[in-house]
Amino acid sequence: MKNLLVSRRLAVTALAAVFSTLALGQVESDSVTLDDARAKVEAGSVLLIDVREPQEHATGVIKGAQLLPMRQLDTRMSEIPNDTKRPVLLICNTQNRSSATLRFLRNKGYVNVHYVQGGMSEWNRRGWPVVKS
Repeated sequence: MKNLLVSRRLAVTALAAVFSTLALGQVESDSVTLDDARAKVEAGSVLLIDVREPQEHATGVIKGAQLLPMRQLDTRMSEIPNDTKRPVLLICNTQNRSSATLRFLRNKGYVNVHYVQGGMSEWNRRGWPVVKS
């Protein structure tokens, strides 16, 4: 009886570990690190969309970013390509709006879209270059 109980606990623990790993894998695929995002933007291999508001854009944006405020998303969907070969990265100030935008786009069928971890607040904290919009 004791061995059966131990076996069940081990099985439950193993299943929990598997599900945790799968869940983390999904989260990781939803986002990219700031370092990875910068490298991809500088290489021109991604489209970066800044979903912050115009007054935030005025404080500085990443060179080459497409400016598309989150609140305008419904009316400007045609500006976001759904290309499986070229990723779309979403950035906001902290990653709250960009991760919400990601969920919205995924529900609309977009597959190669990710949000940037840390957002513009972390980009600026690191002193990385921005341009005035």
